[in-house]
Amino acid sequence: MTPVERFRELLAIPTVSHIDTARTDTARFEEFHAALLRLYPLVHTHLEREVVAGHSLLYRWRGASPTDPLVLLAHQDVVDTEGQVWTRDPFAAVVEGEGEQATLYARGAIDDKGALVAILEAVEQALAEGVVPSTDVWLAFGHDEETLGTGARAMARVLAERGVRPALVLDEGGAVVEGALPGVAAPTAMVGVAERGTATFDLIAREAGGHASTPPRFPATARLARAIDRLRRRPFPRRLAAPVRAMLASAAPHAAEPLRTVFRRAEVTAPALTAAFAALGPETNALVRTTAVVTRLEGSAGDNVLATTARATVNVRLLTGDTVSDAAIHLRRAVADPLIDIELRHGGDPSPVSPWQGPAWRRLATAVAETLGDDVVTLPYLQLGASDSRFYTDLTPHVYRFTPFHLTREERDALHAPDERIRVEVWLRGIRFYRELLAS
Repeated sequence: MTPVERFRELLAIPTVSHIDTARTDTARFEEFHAALLRLYPLVHTHLEREVVAGHSLLYRWRGASPTDPLVLLAHQDVVDTEGQVWTRDPFAAVVEGEGEQATLYARGAIDDKGALVAILEAVEQALAEGVVPSTDVWLAFGHDEETLGTGARAMARVLAERGVRPALVLDEGGAVVEGALPGVAAPTAMVGVAERGTATFDLIAREAGGHASTPPRFPATARLARAIDRLRRRPFPRRLAAPVRAMLASAAPHAAEPLRTVFRRAEVTAPALTAAFAALGPETNALVRTTAVVTRLEGSAGDNVLATTARATVNVRLLTGDTVSDAAIHLRRAVADPLIDIELRHGGDPSPVSPWQGPAWRRLATAVAETLGDDVVTLPYLQLGASDSRFYTDLTPHVYRFTPFHLTREERDALHAPDERIRVEVWLRGIRFYRELLAS
């Protein structure tokens, strides 16, 4: 079988995870594990493999030295396609087009089986050539990154208990993109040196209830709606966090004037920069402020019954330097209504910031230049979403988030959305990136 044929077979297994674990079909994960055993015989002959937390997979490839190991992360699970309108079967893994334009459509093509299978392909190829890595290599493939992250948390705990102190941890994250920053024409490899924290709050309005035919002047649903609108109209303040300053400073030599000077002098131009980023779109806005958005609403169980409890779920993503406690204070001030209860359901502060200089960073940048294009500029950035990497930051300060695929705006927009896809040639280059990283 070819690498693409193996990739397609694994994409066809619907390893969908759910917040409600009772809905997760664990048999699909066992099917996925069996397919890995069959498709990658050398990996399963030469690497030590253990199952952690039910369905996460932890592999150890012993190298010449156990010190300063490399840890590669990916996750087996994918998000559900329920309610989405795809133009192709999301689990048929169809390839359309020819040559460099050939495109593979499937749920998980990028997030995150693209990286998982590329890592396995790289290791299998290296084993076939008799490669012995200079240090240990660990592969940690979680099974519920899209929901709870229990697998990654458990594997990180295993590594900590065994005294593993990695020189480099690499997880999914930014990609090779074009037009990420205004004024920068070169393609950029966006390597996450930190990720935002995440918290879920509930806004709750309560009342006595009763029949909908005789509503009060200001029912719980109206009070809640006012609170939601107040929160929307009072966003978190804008500022340049350390990872964003690093991104701008690193990009400055590659930017055209006058933006080169603007980026280089960010300590002076920060007010204008943050205002511009906030106006440019959702992604750049999220780089310069903590964001909060209502994602779920709950009210009465009946059409003709007043809600005794009206609830809004608020998803908060915390900018580096903010905390869950800070977010709670902002929500209370924005809502400005003592009759709205604000309850924290769960949350975690932003990750530490990894250095964008030194051996680990140079190792990544070299692998990018050698395999993804010597014209590609490697930039540090703040990852907007959460990943399994957050559970590994106690093991090492060198935790990075980068997926070695050159993605268009449209391809990035298809993540978690209909018609997720990746160009075949782009995916094959990603394998070469992991091969280079293993050899370095």
